This record gives sequence, C-alpha cells and structure tokens, in this order.
Amino acid sequence: MEQVIANGFYLGAQYALIALGLTLIFALMNVLNFAHGQMYVLGGFITYTVYGQLGLPFVVALLASGLTLAIIGALMEKFLFRTVIRRSLREESTMLLAAATAFFLDAIILLLFGEKQRGVPKIVKGVFNEGGIILPYDRLVVGALALIFIAAFVLYMQYSRVGRAMRALAQDRVAAQLMGVKVDRYSMIGFAMGAMLAGIVGGLLVTITGVNSGIGGPISIKAFLMVMIGGAGVVGGAIAGGFILGMMESVGLTVLREYGDVTYLVIFAALMVFLSIRPNGLMGKPWG
Repeated sequence: MEQVIANGFYLGAQYALIALGLTLIFALMNVLNFAHGQMYVLGGFITYTVYGQLGLPFVVALLASGLTLAIIGALMEKFLFRTVIRRSLREESTMLLAAATAFFLDAIILLLFGEKQRGVPKIVKGVFNEGGIILPYDRLVVGALALIFIAAFVLYMQYSRVGRAMRALAQDRVAAQLMGVKVDRYSMIGFAMGAMLAGIVGGLLVTITGVNSGIGGPISIKAFLMVMIGGAGVVGGAIAGGFILGMMESVGLTVLREYGDVTYLVIFAALMVFLSIRPNGLMGKPWG
C-alpha cells in the first residue's frame, strides 16, 4: 500500500503541473486548448535535443523547453486566438482553431522528430528503498521539481502583480478591463505561462518515460480529465484533479494489473458518475 500511495503522489505531481497550464488558459480566455498535449510533447523533444543530443546540462534543457513553449504560446495567442475571439461571434470558432493547432503541431513534431520513441540518460542514478517504498532517485527528483514548480506558480498567482491581474481577468474580464487591466497583455502572458508549464512537464517526464510523436492526444485527454474533476478554470481544482487522477491510476494499475486497459475504463466510468452528480467539478467556479 505504501508503494501505491508513493506512486500516486508522484504521478499526481506531474499531472497537476500538466493541468495547471490548461486550466490557466481556460480561466483567462475561455478557450479549451486541445493542443496542450502537443505542447507537452514538443517540450519533451526540446529537452531530448538539448540534453540528450547536444549534451548540455539538464537545467539548461528544461529552461530551453519552458522558454520555447512560452514564446510559441504567446505567438499563438496574439496572432491566432486573439484574432478569432475578436472577429467571431461563436465560441465554437476557438475550439476549431485549438483543434487545428493540435493537428498542426502533431504534423510539425512528426516531420522534425519522426515516430520513434526517444529517451535521455537518467539525471540521477540509484534507487530509494526504505519502508516498503521503492522509487528510483530520478523519479524522486522529478516529483520534487514538479512540486516546487506548482508551489512557485501558486505563489506567483497569489502575490505578484501579474498574477493578481490574471486572477481579475479570470473572475470578470469586463470589470478587470474597466479597472485598467490591460486585457490583451495579460491574456498573452497567461497563454504563454500555460504553454510554458506544458513544456516544463514534458521536459521533466522525458527523463522517466521518454517521448514520441503520438502521445499528444492521450496527454490532452488526461489534462481535460483533471480539469473536469477539479472544475474548469479553477487552479486549486486542477491541482486536486491531478493528484486524484494520479492516485486513481496508481491504485487501478496495481489492483487491475492483470486486466490491462481496464483501469482507464473504470476511471472513465467513475468520472461519468461523478460528473452526473457534480457537473461543475469539485470547486466549480473561476478561481480568484
């Protein structure tokens, strides 16, 4: 049981970091970013290139992943989503645009990196084995880094000027604009931060699970699951949803390991029952 809990917390930390970027973009712009998983994959491949191929330090590779995805996110918001939101009267337009960007990034990743699974050398060697818990040191380091990034993000949103402005946008976009908040600027910053978080977690997990061009869709699905569990647009809900999904996956893969993919069938069934009872998720309102 101790091993199951430890695995669940490790998975939950990664999943929460993935969900944070998605829920931030939704809270600020009411946009479901279907390309979030592809951003994760791109971050993983950037880390693979900088750390695994060029031999630069892992920290440099992780920074490169985060900064590259932040720039891509800012450009997407400014030249694609902002334009569509201003010109279109239908919310479905942004969903179609997000789906198109997901397919576009899939094609770009496939052209640049191919179909093969890629991996990088372990950042730390050795295994922690104590009290019935067995975890490689690299997983402990990655889990700790994920928790640090989550804490830093929450503190930044809570106490920084930019964070307060983005929280105001999430609560009431029109009221924030009337109070002098520069909506376009902070929407772009928020989209860039969401993409950056996806790139960072992709860079972290490439050291554990590797990366390939076909996992963007499944990662996006998991991110949407976490957001639905916690409540769309709720930062605290995204964190809770990530840890809940991580624990459910850990327990399911342990209890149902003989039945293969039945674990996710059970998770989806449980989610449908949960959403029929609480359609807005655990928290269910914009975080401010």
